[in-house]
Amino acid sequence: MLENYLPILVFLGLGVGFGVAPVLAGRLLGPNRPDSEKLSPYECGFEAFEDSRMKFDVRFYLVAILFIIFDLEIAFLFPWAVVLETIGWFGFIAMFVFLAILVVGFAYEWKKGALEWE
Repeated sequence: MLENYLPILVFLGLGVGFGVAPVLAGRLLGPNRPDSEKLSPYECGFEAFEDSRMKFDVRFYLVAILFIIFDLEIAFLFPWAVVLETIGWFGFIAMFVFLAILVVGFAYEWKKGALEWE
């Protein structure tokens, strides 16, 4: 009975080995010269100057949400384009309505000045 699971155990062992071996090789063979600059915390390449729990402007969140919305739009457009011949005019009109709703939302955000940084 155990011989049925042997290939799976060998596969798991090799997978773990191939994952762990480069990390260990880098740790053992790579240079390790820590200094105060390497060990200091930083944000975006410069020294942190405030508390990490400070409040962010809501525009950062708005840009993130807009990015997610338009990223999802593209994720829906690719499969739709592949099956467009199959779904016909109904699929074309449904996607047009979907895109129109997104454009109306984007125009609303633009008109409200939510995309202005100053």
